[in-house]
Amino acid sequence: MLDAGLPEDAARTSYLANFHMAQAWIYETTDRVLKTHRGVQTEFARLTRDNPEIDRDLRAILSQSYDFKAFADYFSGPVVSISPEQAAEAVAAARRFLAHIAERLAGAADDC
Repeated sequence: MLDAGLPEDAARTSYLANFHMAQAWIYETTDRVLKTHRGVQTEFARLTRDNPEIDRDLRAILSQSYDFKAFADYFSGPVVSISPEQAAEAVAAARRFLAHIAERLAGAADDC
């Protein structure tokens, strides 16, 4: 999407990847399935708040990337446009978020 010149789509998709990974974390941690954006963001923040393996900057990626989704879908929210650079940063942040959470989930599965 970045290479095709679609920064809004790239940034939106980055958020959706973060959202689904956060859903996986919530499910693996609580056996609950949350579906709303607000519910997932709130519960993920609550569950990871005191987790030293997930720092504040990493936790913030989920809620920060939602602004890109809101803009791409509704042209609303605090974002007024999405530049190719911002989209590339969103993709890079999503890669960090996904890798870190996947590693934590894999480690939890190994402990079982």
